[in-house]
Amino acid sequence: MGLDPFVVGVARLRTQLGATASCDIEGVFDPEALLAATSPGESEVPPGGLARFDGEIESIPQGIVAAGTVTSSWIGVCRRCAIATGGEVSAFVRERFMEGVGTDDDEAYVLDGDFLDLRPLIRDAVVLELPLAPLCNEDCRGLCVQCGADLNLEPCGCEAPADPRWATLDVLRRPD
Repeated sequence: MGLDPFVVGVARLRTQLGATASCDIEGVFDPEALLAATSPGESEVPPGGLARFDGEIESIPQGIVAAGTVTSSWIGVCRRCAIATGGEVSAFVRERFMEGVGTDDDEAYVLDGDFLDLRPLIRDAVVLELPLAPLCNEDCRGLCVQCGADLNLEPCGCEAPADPRWATLDVLRRPD
């Protein structure tokens, strides 16, 4: 595997507190495919899909602050009509990367010397923005529960089944 596009050298930036640098990077989101969906109803970043960070990094005492926008594409299956769908997620992030951070500190990411690894930040931002129950569009009518017809294409004409708990009240209905 070559150089990781999400690892940024920050040696020069760290020589002066408050110094900032623009950081616009893009790379494969999950090259090892460790974050693939485990069930058909989940959304995921497509295999080989790209993630992008557009923002700024700033030197602070004992660390770096990364602030900007993380974007990536996603794919999934519509929860109503079961067709393939997808889109793009976008999240604004502002996180600290600190030296000497242990696993018990969940307020900052680890800064390893003069290299800033943005991959954990990008991974967390994208995964938190993925839709839990994807929809092809907000007006999706789904599938008929009786015959399975796609109601987005045409109405199926099925009648809802009678509920036997209310059957005795059917005598009170007016004949049509």
